[in-house]
Amino acid sequence: MSSEFGNRLRVSVFGQSHGKAIGVVADGLPAGEEVDMEALAQFMARRRPGRSPLSTPRQESDIPTFLSGLENGITCGAPLCAVIENRDQHSADYAALADTPRPGHADYTAWVKWGGRADMRGGGHFSGRLTAPLCIIGGIAKQILARRGVYVGAHLMSVGGESDVPFPSRPVSALFDEVAAKPFPVLDDICGERMKNEILTAAQEGDSVGGVVECAAVGVPAGLGEPMFGGVENRLAAALFGIPAMKGLEFGAGFQSAALRGSVNNDPFCIRNRRVETTRNRCGGILGGITNGMPLTLRAAFKPTPSISKPQQTVRLSRMEETELVITGRHDPCIAHRAVPVVEAVTAVVLLDMLLEENEKESNHGTF
Repeated sequence: MSSEFGNRLRVSVFGQSHGKAIGVVADGLPAGEEVDMEALAQFMARRRPGRSPLSTPRQESDIPTFLSGLENGITCGAPLCAVIENRDQHSADYAALADTPRPGHADYTAWVKWGGRADMRGGGHFSGRLTAPLCIIGGIAKQILARRGVYVGAHLMSVGGESDVPFPSRPVSALFDEVAAKPFPVLDDICGERMKNEILTAAQEGDSVGGVVECAAVGVPAGLGEPMFGGVENRLAAALFGIPAMKGLEFGAGFQSAALRGSVNNDPFCIRNRRVETTRNRCGGILGGITNGMPLTLRAAFKPTPSISKPQQTVRLSRMEETELVITGRHDPCIAHRAVPVVEAVTAVVLLDMLLEENEKESNHGTF
């Protein structure tokens, strides 16, 4: 099961939604880095369930226990291993689903791949619950990057048919902190109220709704990445698509650029503060797979939560016959707003991995 990513910084996520615990192993973190546990807890709380009617009522503290890799709160060079105990599982809600795969879930494909033996309670290893370990290592990566002047932030760009305002062309870290401190991660709170109503309306109708997360990284140096298959987009896409329910990804102007002419889509170069920059940033800070020093921007699309209470058509695998399914239990009417810190986390880990790689190439001693 390929639940790992990274080159210089290798990250592996383990566990199941209703298993005893979930966790992460990260090998390659630089030694001597202090981890602010209070800041990490605040970051973890941003994706924690049970905080409002906009998410599942499942109650989990999501407080990690570090088994290795930290000594007195400082990285020691050994692989970091952290676990989070699962405490609020309602596994009985999933007993009837073993034979009737939920539309939109990985139940059927997991049944095919592992001969019906996969633990799919709560979504098993495919669950959004596995994003909590990603936020452990991502929160640590964000702290390490910030000490080097690299900052990663995100906001909820849209839900259903309602949208937030986009990031400015040159966002600053203070704006990221402002959004992170909000209970609902948007730039414009009026837009946020409309987006919340979209989620609550879907929930009241026994349905769900999807959304888009916009993420940016500032302070990323020019020259990071490789052409073709080792590009920054490639590395980020490979990791970001590991986030459950993510179905689309674009960088800079993305798909919109296909409708533009070159004269409009191209970013003119200029000199600002004795540096080469661009007057706009439709490329999203990446040219030819390599960073150009401008803010790195991306948008990740998340599908509606598949578990809804409306009747849906499925099959009974034991009899190979069609049947109707009504899903009960606790589910998010929208996962996009809880995915905001997860997108930040994965983006931060990939950027840290690539910076460590670049530093190793240049200095040949692996420090950062």
